[in-house]
Amino acid sequence: MMLNPRLEHLLPYPFERLTALLDGIAPPEGVTPISLSLGEPRHAPPDFVAEILENGAADWGRYPPLRGTEEFRQAVADWLAGRYALPPDFIAAEDNVLPVAGTREAIFMFALATVPGDGGDSGAPPLVLVPNPLYHVYAGAAVMAGAEPVYVAAGAEDGFLPDFAALDAAALDRTALAYLCSPANPQGAAAGADDLRVLIELAMAHDFVLAVDECYSEIYYADPPPGTLAAAAGLGARAAEALEHVVVFNSLSKRSSVPGLRSGFVAGGRGLIAAFAKLRNFASVQSPLPVIAAAARLWRDEDHVDRSRRRYRERLEVAAEALDGHYGFYRPDGGFFLWLDVGDGEEAARRLWREAGVRVLPGSYLCPPGDELSRPGAGFIRLALVHEPDTIGEALHRARRVLN
Repeated sequence: MMLNPRLEHLLPYPFERLTALLDGIAPPEGVTPISLSLGEPRHAPPDFVAEILENGAADWGRYPPLRGTEEFRQAVADWLAGRYALPPDFIAAEDNVLPVAGTREAIFMFALATVPGDGGDSGAPPLVLVPNPLYHVYAGAAVMAGAEPVYVAAGAEDGFLPDFAALDAAALDRTALAYLCSPANPQGAAAGADDLRVLIELAMAHDFVLAVDECYSEIYYADPPPGTLAAAAGLGARAAEALEHVVVFNSLSKRSSVPGLRSGFVAGGRGLIAAFAKLRNFASVQSPLPVIAAAARLWRDEDHVDRSRRRYRERLEVAAEALDGHYGFYRPDGGFFLWLDVGDGEEAARRLWREAGVRVLPGSYLCPPGDELSRPGAGFIRLALVHEPDTIGEALHRARRVLN
């Protein structure tokens, strides 16, 4: 059977590796297992979501339009303008916004629209810059688009953010696309406004696209994280040029606790959005009209987001009480993960499951395999604060007993 040989170069998926690691290991008898490995929001979304889906039942029989509805696009454009204090019409609903069925497939497909199929005159493959640790979809997108992923360390010494500007000019000139997650998964570090401005100017200077995954933007613990579109708008006379080198992805999965709704958006330069829409005509999962209607309402409602944010803050306080002063605990800027330094992430994951019934993800599984490339995550474990505070407290106290 002939298959695409690029499939062989995809990184092993983290949760498959975790299943293999824990295969044959049973949690202690009489202990209720607690999984902190998966970042899946657990609290209920607003009641109006179910009501809108039910009231729109007749629309399940219609093909969803690629660009969604004007109502949805305007809701997103208005939210972006309000959240990031954007200039009027900097993001136009008609030209700068597309709905996507969650951000995972959109982040993956975007590389197919922006990475050239060859290296041009040099013959070398184009590069895609990826933070390390990473969301594996970034690297998978690069590989399947025919690019070479470049893993840029984002360790504690880097403020948990990748320093793309430290790459040499030759590498940056070969770069077609750079992925960034802010606030970062797993470390929770948010890029500052100056960081984002520098990255956008780098993208313009070397003519690549900066694709920023902002899906954790609304889960924060102090100041709201700066936005990439605001950084582009802040470049004044160069703002229009900057926007054509930037896209952002955001989703309702974390913001509104509706991962099953599979609804998000991509926003950016008019040319980039037009190119992406052209590709998506051939291969995309389009959001059904009832989903689009519920999503539009969610982007216009901040009350449920405020309530959700308070709940995550409560969970972080529980974690701080249990862990402060241990395992390099720090308060992340955003997101709902803890990134704990335990010396050996794989061994800690085995022990926590076998001795405490607590399931966590080794940090090295969020890095490419290999001693050097996996180093930013090798000593860490990632824990998701998605359960109720009592459950999180129980899990962390069990973890302390085992890891101490």
